Amino acid sequence: MMAHEQPAVLDAGTRDDQDHPPAPRPRRSPRRLLLPLLVAALLAQMAVAMVTTAVAQTPTIDEPVYVGTAADYLREHRLRLNPEHPPLGKLVIAAGVALADPHVDTGFRGDQGAFGRHLLYESGNDPWRLMLWARLPVIALTLLCGLVVFAFAREVAGAAAGAVALALYTFSPDLVAHGSLATLDVPAAGLTLTSVWLLWRARERPRPWPVLVGAGAAFGAAAAVKMSVLPAFPVVLALAAVSVSRSGAPRGRAAGARAARGTAVVAVAAVAVVWLSYLAVDPLLRWSPGDQVPAVHGLRGLLVDLMPFPEAYRDGMRVQFGLENRPWEGFLFGRLYTGSLWYYLPAALLVKTPLGMLALWAAGAVVLLRSARLRPAAPYVLVPPAVLLLAAMQGTRDFGTRYALFVPMFLAVAAGCVLVARARWAVVAAGALVLCTAVSSVRTYPFYLPYSNEAFGGPAQTRLRLHDSNVDWGQDLGRLADRLRERYPGERVWLVYKGSGVPSYYGIDAGDPRTVPVREVHGLLVVSDSAAAKARGRLAELLDSSRPIDDVGHSITVYRR
Repeated sequence: MMAHEQPAVLDAGTRDDQDHPPAPRPRRSPRRLLLPLLVAALLAQMAVAMVTTAVAQTPTIDEPVYVGTAADYLREHRLRLNPEHPPLGKLVIAAGVALADPHVDTGFRGDQGAFGRHLLYESGNDPWRLMLWARLPVIALTLLCGLVVFAFAREVAGAAAGAVALALYTFSPDLVAHGSLATLDVPAAGLTLTSVWLLWRARERPRPWPVLVGAGAAFGAAAAVKMSVLPAFPVVLALAAVSVSRSGAPRGRAAGARAARGTAVVAVAAVAVVWLSYLAVDPLLRWSPGDQVPAVHGLRGLLVDLMPFPEAYRDGMRVQFGLENRPWEGFLFGRLYTGSLWYYLPAALLVKTPLGMLALWAAGAVVLLRSARLRPAAPYVLVPPAVLLLAAMQGTRDFGTRYALFVPMFLAVAAGCVLVARARWAVVAAGALVLCTAVSSVRTYPFYLPYSNEAFGGPAQTRLRLHDSNVDWGQDLGRLADRLRERYPGERVWLVYKGSGVPSYYGIDAGDPRTVPVREVHGLLVVSDSAAAKARGRLAELLDSSRPIDDVGHSITVYRR
């Protein structure tokens, strides 16, 4: 009987399916796919630009220090090297170093720069491979920060604004240049942006506490990468209070208490992440500075003493303040000077930012401030970069726009707001300016570090106006070796190189022209453009009596003498 009934059930089911066919799955509109495809395409082109740039560049001045410290963290779990910066950025780099699995001579005695060079060039490792692996985590983090820029702008002003913001981010020569290096500037700026974006999201949450924890953790991560973001901490706490007060809380005393709890949540989360970054390196928090830590007095000293961070962090702040007291040399618009210029960073940003991007930054800031709909977002988008820029302008190290990479990140979000104007001219103008930015950025490939915009002559002319990480950070030693081998085989070479690479490793056999009488220097005189910008004495005499015949990466000039 059961064998008899089973076909009847199956037939009934079949008839039921025929009478009531399943509803067709909703098909995604092709137009809805355009935005994800555009986002993917923009991030993909940025990834290609960064990876191919990373593959071709030799170590910049700071990278061996960070890579060596990362390797030391992995092998020895100690806080000995590079105490002037907290550990988290170097732990990010360590993820790539671990995959490269280099040989580390933990018994080497020398300062942090010497340790890094020893790891790269004297320990049996392949510096090309090790540097690429060390750079890849920073590249990945840079791309993730691009998604934050897109999400922030979209939530403030719509999907089209997010697309414009992401386009400016991915075509920023400064972000491509420094996002492809194993350094700390992009991670610190990107994590600060992430913190502020999460605070903006907290405004819309009836229960904002989980988002506030994330915002505090993100800012703590930024502070655990670079201490230079700390001036924005009061701004972050104030924005946390604003977000909580706007998130459906009651008014009056209850609202004030709720806002206070919100700022406390952010502060505790931030401090906890800083502590965790040190504990991740050494759970015992053993700390004995290898070099003398300078004493810091006055208001700065009081602030350092009050910081609720590990002693190693506070000593790192003291080291940073000690560095600020040194008489550094700067170079701006052909002028060599000792000390610092308060307007250095705005001037450098003017030179090194694409013209279309500058125009969109300005227009977006105006729209943010004038639009009643967008004005609530203005404190989130404009105040943190303004505070950080003012703080950076007080520094004494006029070395490059890398100290202000938060500007192209935050102002990309502001630029997207131009489309809120809804006028046809605004859409057309924004599209044209984005296109101009993209063309300017693509034209400089793969020489992003020495980029300057067309008003200042492009990358080939940057050396006449800026120096150091704006132009020449030691990145083209490998390209120089190839150029000498291909075009000038067998010629006598004299080299003044500003960087952390080891010329002999790349096959460059050169003498130092500053160590012999001027009359003995004949043949090729190869000089890093940063060294040429600050040339004095014998080097200046040599350059005056030589003629430039070649350019390598817009960062090293070859002279004939």
